Amino acid sequence: MKKKLTLSVDREIYDGLRSQIGARRISGFIESLLRPHVVKSSLEEGYARMSRDKDREKEARRWAEQTVRDIAREKR
Repeated sequence: MKKKLTLSVDREIYDGLRSQIGARRISGFIESLLRPHVVKSSLEEGYARMSRDKDREKEARRWAEQTVRDIAREKR
């Protein structure tokens, strides 16, 4: 759930954010900078979140299967 937060910053900072990040992307940019400092995430939660990403899981499975095939073809 998103919550609205009002911040006051120097005009120069605001103008720089608008020009470098884009007016509609400032919130996401600030959130990505702050998240690692204020939200404690466990490794287990991270893996659970990744496993719910079906496209990522499909790509990981494809990569793992190809790696097994590559190993099977190696000369010993």
